[in-house]
Amino acid sequence: MVDEAALIEALGRGTIAGAGLDVFETEPNVPQALIDLPNTVLLPHVASASICTREAMGQLVVDNISAWLKEGRVLTPVPETPVPAVS
Repeated sequence: MVDEAALIEALGRGTIAGAGLDVFETEPNVPQALIDLPNTVLLPHVASASICTREAMGQLVVDNISAWLKEGRVLTPVPETPVPAVS
């Protein structure tokens, strides 16, 4: 976890030489201060864009649906979902 405002300040002062980021505090909004810094490389959130990772994500969807249909619970609930996980 990073304090984005502190990071911007440190990058601007040169305390930190540079940063490569693909996650932002208020996605999809990227602070203009980060965009303007010459010592940053900014990308959309693409860290999971490998074939292996995407296939695993797809399999997890299938596994969650299967668990829901068999047991009425999912393997990986999100906090906003009031459904207990399969243990």
